[in-house]
Amino acid sequence: MKNALLLVVGVGIGFVAAHRVSRTPTGQQFFAAVNDRADGLKAAVVDGYREREARLRAAISRDDDGFSAPGRHAD
Repeated sequence: MKNALLLVVGVGIGFVAAHRVSRTPTGQQFFAAVNDRADGLKAAVVDGYREREARLRAAISRDDDGFSAPGRHAD
């Protein structure tokens, strides 16, 4: 229980500190850079997901002639 309380207090202190730092010009630049990096990471993950999904869909469509879905019988 003590550890959970310390975690909550730490998160609260971190939130207050980040809020105060974000009010300064240097803090705004820092958080803008962090946001740019996060956006870049998000774009890379989304691109990778879409690429992998396209490959899987292509593989499924190539193998579709011999594929039988559960509950269905290939004739």
